[in-house]
Amino acid sequence: MITKMTITNVNVIDQESAYDFYVNKLGFAVVDDIPMGDSRWLTVSPPEQPDLQLVLFPVKVSKMFPKEVAENLIELIRKGVFGCGVFTCKDIFATYEELKMKGVEFIKPPTKEFYGTEALFKDDSGNFFSLQPINNFGDENSI
Repeated sequence: MITKMTITNVNVIDQESAYDFYVNKLGFAVVDDIPMGDSRWLTVSPPEQPDLQLVLFPVKVSKMFPKEVAENLIELIRKGVFGCGVFTCKDIFATYEELKMKGVEFIKPPTKEFYGTEALFKDDSGNFFSLQPINNFGDENSI
C-alpha cells in the first residue's frame, strides 16, 4: 500500500534561475544537487517539510523531451498554464508581503474565497502555486 509521496517534480525552464527562486526567494532548503551530464538532479524542500522534495526538472531537448515537445512545454509553462500545488504558511499576509519584497510575482493577493483565504504566485518559469494559511478554514489569518 502506498503511504506517502516524498518526491515530485516541477518542470522549470532554467534550472539555475529556479535554484535562485526556490532557495533565495521562497527559502527552501537544497536537499540534493548532483551533476548529471549536462544538467543536475536538483531537489529542494520547504523548510518545515524536509520529507517532501521538489525536483527542479529542466525542460530541454533530450530523449525525454524531443524538440517539438520541449518547445511546446516551455511555451505552456511560460504562459502560466500549470498550477503545481498549494503551499501553506502561518500568516498569509506577512508571507505575502515578505515574498513580494523578495520579488515574487503574485497573480492574486490574499483573497477570501468560499474555501478560505488564498493568494496565487508564479515561479520564475511561470508555474503557479496557491498560498494558503495553515488550517485555512476558520484560521485567524483568513479575511
